Amino acid sequence: MASTVPVVIYPPDGDGGRRVRVDGTILGLAYSVKDVAAFLQEAGLQDWDEMDVVRSGMIEWRGSGPDDWAT
Repeated sequence: MASTVPVVIYPPDGDGGRRVRVDGTILGLAYSVKDVAAFLQEAGLQDWDEMDVVRSGMIEWRGSGPDDWAT
């Protein structure tokens, strides 16, 4: 089933990294909320910081929320 939100953060992998997908494109692996904010800034949301990432309804956290970076 496709996501209805433009940003999807996948569950942590074996190393604690989480894939970050924006509008259907995988941008890379994030290891913290700070990494997610950096990916989103590169994708055009320059003003976004860690708090924006945690609070946004634009982001679908799969498997667990923004506090989980371990398997």
